[in-house]
Amino acid sequence: MFEYLHSKNIVYRDLKPENILIKEDGYLKLTDFGFAKYVEGRTYTLCGTPEYLAPEILLNKGHGKPVDWWCLGILLYEMLAGNYSSLRKFDLNRY
Repeated sequence: MFEYLHSKNIVYRDLKPENILIKEDGYLKLTDFGFAKYVEGRTYTLCGTPEYLAPEILLNKGHGKPVDWWCLGILLYEMLAGNYSSLRKFDLNRY
């Protein structure tokens, strides 16, 4: 999923269940590229869904491709644990 985007230096930054479609042949398809950005190195834009933001985005230290893998980790955790409520209690003031 991210291999192709990252090979083109595109950071997706908004992976969440609502942005993933499953095609008839079983492959995943990403939608909503509103936060996607061409990045060589780092970018400092604060954007994305709060529950899925990587720490480097919240701390405004600059971010790149690894933030997509953070989002994937959060998504996989939610899918495996089946517990969305603990992650949905997002408090930006905590950061």
